[in-house]
Amino acid sequence: MFAVNQTTLAVHNSDDRFPVRRVYCVGRNYADHAREMGSDPDREPPFFFSKPRDAAFTVAEGIRPELPGVVPYPPLTGNLHHEVELVVALGSGGSSVTPEHALDLVWGYGVGVDLTRRDLQDVAKKTGRPWETAKGFDASAPLGLLAPVTVTGHPAAGRISLSVNGEIRQEGDLAEQIWSVPEVISHVSGFVELAAGDLIMTGTPAGVGPLLRGDRVLGSIDGVGLVDFHVV
Repeated sequence: MFAVNQTTLAVHNSDDRFPVRRVYCVGRNYADHAREMGSDPDREPPFFFSKPRDAAFTVAEGIRPELPGVVPYPPLTGNLHHEVELVVALGSGGSSVTPEHALDLVWGYGVGVDLTRRDLQDVAKKTGRPWETAKGFDASAPLGLLAPVTVTGHPAAGRISLSVNGEIRQEGDLAEQIWSVPEVISHVSGFVELAAGDLIMTGTPAGVGPLLRGDRVLGSIDGVGLVDFHVV
């Protein structure tokens, strides 16, 4: 038989690794981003999509040891977009979790970028097809170091931003999320049973836009961390 590698992520100031089970992503969780994508930002129930767990990787370590700090430009697209997001890492799970108990599941937080083949997504939206090829491709979830709650607390507010080649593209505040982290966890747990190792990418503020080969990308969230890479 053959061995399948377990996806693990690096942890801030620790030799421990965070093993990834599943990756859930929240769509349009900031009103300004919903508007720029042509949607009504009213507080409708959130919707979700998934990425393969091996799409997530610690970008400082690289998709391979010889490629630290870089993200490959994916094939079959001419319009790769950045979306900086707060990432929630779960240390335990459950189903039908109430918002009041949802934060008990959280192990820690990080900063990630939901990379999107926007041209493929636009076609999928028009034809009513799934988003997997637009959202779930290889290396589509570059992440900074994860940090436990003992370091970050539970961030409900704080600046979230992304720059490309030193120019700010996205800027907002976690307090502007339509659905808070406890509400998001509760909602996802109504559809599936969550478990330790699950990641939830919680949506992005306005300003999403294209990336080109050679671009330097820096995403940050106050009190949480950074994600820093070049597109190659």
